[in-house]
Order: sequence, then structure tokens, then C-alpha cells
Amino acid sequence: MRIVIPLFNGFTALDAVGPYEVLHMLPKAEVVFAAAVPGPLIDGAGLLTLTAGAAFDDVDSADLLLVPGGTGARRSVTDENLLGWIRRIHATTTWTTSVCTGALLLGAAGLLHGLRATTHWSAADQLRSYGAEYADERVVSQGKIVTAAGVSSGIDMALLLAGQIAGRTAAEAFQLAIEYDPQPPFDAGSYAKAPQSAKDYLLDRR
Repeated sequence: MRIVIPLFNGFTALDAVGPYEVLHMLPKAEVVFAAAVPGPLIDGAGLLTLTAGAAFDDVDSADLLLVPGGTGARRSVTDENLLGWIRRIHATTTWTTSVCTGALLLGAAGLLHGLRATTHWSAADQLRSYGAEYADERVVSQGKIVTAAGVSSGIDMALLLAGQIAGRTAAEAFQLAIEYDPQPPFDAGSYAKAPQSAKDYLLDRR
């Protein structure tokens, strides 16, 4: 089970690391972090780095491709080198997946046209511009393409995939291992439920 996670400067850390914490527990999992050039890549906050151990040119297949989002994903929607690589890897996968605005890269690569898909709520219109039908859901499965909404929903997606790949018992064991039992102190985790004051706070910080 070869799991490939592309990195680029400006990725959102939890988009990559959240699913990684689940998926690396799959039987015989091999996780490859890849980038245009191997080495450290810095997240969107400019504070955390992950190291890519492989170059895109050296990765020609994957069982599961997981594309994270972030400001770097938004900037990369015209990067034909990255988009072409995504298309080539997609042709080899059993699962092609994205978290948050990673869906914009799948869309820009032409993989979501005519499909239901999700992304971060702030990118819904851009996702539609690639011919996708935006779905306000945590995880959306369309054949071998699976998209997750914003950031934390990548963990939900990874558990869903773990259940389909290794069975429910394994997925439940992985969930227990990371003690994923969300009980947030506030009920503002979706655009539909968040108070206007929270939405205004985010807009003011842009």
C-alpha cells in the first residue's frame, strides 16, 4: 500500500499530517512525501516544516494519492508541472484523494469535472469553476476519487478509507489509537453553524 502525499510551500499541516496519522497504520503501508525538489517544505503559517524524501519525477505510481490544501495549493492551480504529475499518478491509483483546498488541484488537473466534490467552504465557488458540483459535506466519495472538506475532515476521510481498505475493525482500532473522539467546546465547525461574528473575524484577518 503505497501512499503518496505531495508537499509544496504553503501546505496546511493538518491536511497532510492528520490523514498520515491514520493511513500509516494500514498493513504494509509505505508513505512517501514528495515535492518538486526533495527537502524541507514550510507550511502556510511559516512555522512548521515537513521533509519530502522524494522528487515528483522519481514517483511514478501510488495506490493512494493524498493531496493536501493550503495557500500553496491555491497558488499552484496553474503549476502545470504539479498538475501533470497529479494526472499521471491518478492514472495508477486505487484511490485519489484531497483534503481542503487540495481539491482545487484535483479540479485544475481536470479530475473533478462532472463529479460531486467538497473542499474548504471558502473555495466552493472556485471548485465549481472546474466543473465540479460542490457538496457541503465532510467527505464525498465518487468512485476512486474521495475529497474531504476543510482541514480536520481529512481525518474522517482517512478513517473511511482505512475501513474500506483494511476493514471496520482495523479502522476502529486506528481511531482508538489516535483517540479521535471529537467533543469540541464550541459548535462553530461548519459555515452553516458558525455565528456571524466568527465569520467576520476570519474575513477581517484576510
